Amino acid sequence: MQYIAALDVGTTTVRCFVLNENCEIKGSSVQLVELLNPKPGYFEIEPEALWSKIVAVIEDAVKVAQIRPDQLSCFGISSQRCTFLTWNHLTQEYYQNFITWKDLRADFMVDEWNGSYTLKALKGFSYVLYLLTRSSRFLAGSFLKMMNGQVTLRLLHEIQRNDRLRAKIKLKKARIELLDSWILYKLRSGNGKEPNVEHISDITSCTATGLFDPFILNWSPIMKLIFGIESTLLPKFVNNAYKSLGFVHPACFTTVDWQNTHIPITSSTSDQTAAIFGNQCFSKDDVKITMGTGAFLNLITGTNCQASLKGMYPLVAWQFKNQTVYCVEGAVHDIGTIISWGKHCGLYTDPIETSSIAESVKDSDGVFFIPAFSGLGAPLNDHKAASGFIGIKPSTNRCHLVRALLESIVFRLVLLCETAEQESKRQIKVLRVDGGVSRNSFICQFLANATGKQVERPQCPESSIMGVCFAAGFNYGLWKTLSEIRKFRKIDRLFDPCVEEYEANRKLLNKWLKAVERFGNWY
Repeated sequence: MQYIAALDVGTTTVRCFVLNENCEIKGSSVQLVELLNPKPGYFEIEPEALWSKIVAVIEDAVKVAQIRPDQLSCFGISSQRCTFLTWNHLTQEYYQNFITWKDLRADFMVDEWNGSYTLKALKGFSYVLYLLTRSSRFLAGSFLKMMNGQVTLRLLHEIQRNDRLRAKIKLKKARIELLDSWILYKLRSGNGKEPNVEHISDITSCTATGLFDPFILNWSPIMKLIFGIESTLLPKFVNNAYKSLGFVHPACFTTVDWQNTHIPITSSTSDQTAAIFGNQCFSKDDVKITMGTGAFLNLITGTNCQASLKGMYPLVAWQFKNQTVYCVEGAVHDIGTIISWGKHCGLYTDPIETSSIAESVKDSDGVFFIPAFSGLGAPLNDHKAASGFIGIKPSTNRCHLVRALLESIVFRLVLLCETAEQESKRQIKVLRVDGGVSRNSFICQFLANATGKQVERPQCPESSIMGVCFAAGFNYGLWKTLSEIRKFRKIDRLFDPCVEEYEANRKLLNKWLKAVERFGNWY
């Protein structure tokens, strides 16, 4: 029997699962990520604390699976994107903690750059080039907008304000690590025991940073020209079939049973690519929505890199050897955070209750909620929007508030679906959902009714883990084609849209959009 270790390093948890060649989970271990909040809007992770958790879950998962480490055939990784740090890898001197994708320290710079003459000139020049060439790349450039979720301005903010970092960059004693490149370095080098391993990052992690140009499949020349960031500081990007990811170094671990192991790392992908694989979105027009801390909709556009005009983001979905497959992505940064906030405020004691609470009333009694703790992304694109309830009356009770909370999550997803259809000029037929929030049946059914599309939920909620398993096993040679993997997908439930509910939900959506206007541009 062949065994695969799948490591997933997310925003809230670090997880490792051991699966067999039939993709059956034999053992797992989970630890919570400690998200530091040293100042309002700052969200950081202390790297060595994170490393300790990574080592612990790998060791524990193997123990729970009741196998020896040398029985692992291969090892795969997925990690959150757009989280980075800078350090001297030779001395392991960190110049700051990991700055996560949720961090808002550069928020004022986002405003400054989006309103700057420099960016306006760049967009104007790009549009002229588009008129001359009709190239999608220049069309995308004409709608360029800086965003907090990208690495670009958070990195620039750190370089401008960290004297030690600037000095080390001048001395060539600093480099930038994305989360995946740091994990790869630590695992391959034995936590620095053999420091001269290749500085690499997976292309699906690089593509979301804002520093990478998916149209030319390279680090963007704009990075140096406008922001002064040298590409030599960044890792080399590699495809998803890269044969030189190396091996997990035995020195990483604390127990003797890891000595003399030789476990190949056969896959490293971003969390969203792992979820794409886990949902088996292998064909053009396939769509998945991951509902975790945030929500991410990815629509596969095939070999065409799709220019976005409404805030969706063209990305590399995956790249195997000479084949590059693209997707467009839309993000809602507040999904799981909204659910957690409702619990913290005492609206319910367990998020599992929310589905039955929402179903206990026929509607929200005219109450709407705006889920904008991190602003509102595509297609609304208002990062200054405020969160809150509107329409509360004497007749409003707790159940109405909970229903309004869940409905607001769905309304954001509906807008993403419609925008993806408009920009790709394709009709979505099925929405494949995954992530912790997808276990909420009210949200899934309301999403089906509000979009008029079938919603497909898998039996295994661990789509990222399954995606890591599929990618690692595929590269190792357990399966020869992606089609062979399809047999492992098991459906928990199909949520069919109710035709009678569709029109009523459209009216609700329009009222919600009016409420959004009231909360817009607040800060």
